[in-house]
Amino acid sequence: MPREVLVVDDNEKIVDVLRAYLEQDGFSVRTAADGPTALAEVARSVPDIALLDIMLPGTDGLELTRRFQRDHGLPVILVTARSDEVDRLVGLEIGADDYISKPFSPREVVARVKAVLRRADGARGDGGVLRVGALEVDTERREVRLDGRACDLTRTEFDILSTMASHPGRVYSRLQLLEAATGDAFDGYERTIDAHIKNIRKKIGDDPRSPAYVRTVFGVGYKVEAPR
Repeated sequence: MPREVLVVDDNEKIVDVLRAYLEQDGFSVRTAADGPTALAEVARSVPDIALLDIMLPGTDGLELTRRFQRDHGLPVILVTARSDEVDRLVGLEIGADDYISKPFSPREVVARVKAVLRRADGARGDGGVLRVGALEVDTERREVRLDGRACDLTRTEFDILSTMASHPGRVYSRLQLLEAATGDAFDGYERTIDAHIKNIRKKIGDDPRSPAYVRTVFGVGYKVEAPR
């Protein structure tokens, strides 16, 4: 069975282009032009992934992402003509798996859809609990705890943290973390890792001014290690 993509955008030309490229690559495509229609489509049958424009009539893409993540665990890629840093950070924080700004290359969108699906398919983990000080990363249950307190991370945040926690003290570049989280290192998008790191620190209670676990190695990237 082909993987199913829900494309939600009120621009008919963009929908037609994305449909053509996705179907050419073997995907089945459903579409919606507004938020309420998208909600009805997912209620009828949950697709494998959703491509959501942020600025939608009725219910915007950010609210759709919240609902799809909360109710279905549906992988989401946000697409927008706005390049505001706030939109990007909010989109990632509420659980979007990726973020693409218009104008975009349709081929890159297809590549990102494949990358997010690969990550979602591998989300079961390989078993075992990674421990770094009081930080526990359960790769089988995909749960994170610090001092016994559960930390609710998105799929992407978990993949980034578990990658670093698997080799405490090792420094990872942004591109390496991007590849670990998405399956591909998209040149020019490695800065999205900074937003994910910010969210991870916030959720585990790591002081961004003096983080105890998720540390910045200036000019290189990030690492996870136990507090000194």
